[in-house]
Amino acid sequence: MTATSGVGAQTLKQAFDAAWSRQPEAIALALRRDAALAQQQAAQAWTPEPLALTLSNKTDRFQRDMGARELEVGVAIPLWLPGERARSGALADAETRGVESRALAAQLRTAGVLREAWWQRQRAQVELDVARDQLANARALAADVTRRMKAGDLARADQHQADGAVAAAESAEARGVAALAAASGQLRIASGGIATVAGGAASTTSEPEPSGAAATTLEPSMHPALAALQDRAAVAESAAALGTVRSRANPELTLATTRERDVRGERYDPSITLALRIPFGAGSRHAARTATAQAEATELQAELALEQERIGAEQATSGQRVVSARAQLAAAERRAALAQASLGFFDKSFRLGETDLPTRLRIEAEATEARRQAASARIEVAAAISQWRQALGLLPE
Repeated sequence: MTATSGVGAQTLKQAFDAAWSRQPEAIALALRRDAALAQQQAAQAWTPEPLALTLSNKTDRFQRDMGARELEVGVAIPLWLPGERARSGALADAETRGVESRALAAQLRTAGVLREAWWQRQRAQVELDVARDQLANARALAADVTRRMKAGDLARADQHQADGAVAAAESAEARGVAALAAASGQLRIASGGIATVAGGAASTTSEPEPSGAAATTLEPSMHPALAALQDRAAVAESAAALGTVRSRANPELTLATTRERDVRGERYDPSITLALRIPFGAGSRHAARTATAQAEATELQAELALEQERIGAEQATSGQRVVSARAQLAAAERRAALAQASLGFFDKSFRLGETDLPTRLRIEAEATEARRQAASARIEVAAAISQWRQALGLLPE
């Protein structure tokens, strides 16, 4: 788990949780789940639509007024088309799976934006830390030069060179402060304003490195982006299958009871009516809906194949990037150790008057650059592992 020390520091996992809670997909997720559940329940109902009550009253009061009356009360019952109920259930199940996979894909996109902002902020912090270290060393050297100039051991030109090194270090620090402020602002935006890491030291603790099947598998069901596309394709295919059986409106069975009389004074005669309403086919409108659903399913299947190739290449590249970053880190650390040792030798030589100030400043600059590269390399290893996890579809831990 990535952590950043300092007051108010947050882990990457905490920043991700905060960022996800503000996403539109997260806010609407509960409602989408309710809608999917309602659709499943509708597919399991006995009728495709609710029952309807029919009422009619016929009289001759406004014509002959002979007392003719007819009162009818009935219930209209919509009926499933052959195969419609099973395919409606399959569509509801596919959409339920799609709700969850779309949420995971949205989480992965959020994690990608956050990871980029997180490690960019760490890079900016490294640059500022090195600049401040360089400034402290330049000021210490300038103070030593001032003391030795007053003692007559060094010339005023040496004092100017030392003061120039201090000014350059101050400029580098100012640039580092500005870059860190910009990177921290981007991180606050990406994390929902929760990741208050300003002022902390850069973190080189990476997320857990992928291992086992998680580091090699490319099964669509294992990667959120692929699973979302797969489920969208399944929804489109289920919709196309449902469209093939919805070639007409639903039939309707009507059961009604009637009480009627022909003239005033007669008894009412009861009767029962059983009617079946069968609509004609939808024709070209049905063909258009079915073709549209089939086209969408075909398009999503093609998109899934392309996305699988892209993610596979990205996973392989990310794994190699981790190996390369580790090799660069080993080399940078060796260089930093050698540069620091050389700095110690030349610093002692300068104090003894055996080395001139330009050489001392050059060795200081080389040691500073070596420290910067080593610190940056440590960040890059952690960032490469984080990118590898992103390519594998793994969320922050």
